[in-house]
Amino acid sequence: MIRSVTLAVALGHIAGHRARAPLPDMINTVATALGVFVGTNVDDLVVLTVLFLTSRAIGKPRPWQIVAGQCIGIGALVAFSVIAALGLVLVPDAWVGLLGLIPIGLGVYGLIAAFRARHAVDAPPAVPASGVLSVAGVTLANGADNLAIYTPLFRTMTLGGAVITIAVFGVMVALWCGAGALLGGHPRVVALVERCGPWLVPIVFIVIGTVIVIDSGVVGRLMGGA
Repeated sequence: MIRSVTLAVALGHIAGHRARAPLPDMINTVATALGVFVGTNVDDLVVLTVLFLTSRAIGKPRPWQIVAGQCIGIGALVAFSVIAALGLVLVPDAWVGLLGLIPIGLGVYGLIAAFRARHAVDAPPAVPASGVLSVAGVTLANGADNLAIYTPLFRTMTLGGAVITIAVFGVMVALWCGAGALLGGHPRVVALVERCGPWLVPIVFIVIGTVIVIDSGVVGRLMGGA
């Protein structure tokens, strides 16, 4: 998986260490939040790029739906992390990988719809994430393991530090969406998606979901191996 928990911890630690003592605590908090967000959302940038590519080539999902879905997905991850930091466990860590079934399901749906549209006359192209909720679902599933980083981060923070961190995350979501839109605007890549999008995008979603499920080890637990 592109995201590495070790990378996230290292980035957050380095950023926080460099911003210590001589600088105000707020700068330290901002630097740590930046390091953690970048380290845990590199692969999310890939997802955003695919979504914006699909939007430009096919028309769905619309850019505002991608941005809104991304905000809702990241917002949900942060909310779950804050709740978990307060000692309330919504989903046991051992089973959070099951969220990978969301992009797998969307991808399978997209492949079925693409197969049906292939034999239909003037059928509109089908994409697995075509609205705000589906984009939010993919974002949430793709960032499920972020909870392992965000929860202890918020647990060790004051209220002021948590507010600053959430604000930094909000700014970074905007930058991430902008970067995804920029990367997803290359004419040659858009042309490729126009030709292969109905098949390519669902396959990407299925791969993302499969990696999430496998990396989480949930398959072994379901089979009684852990």
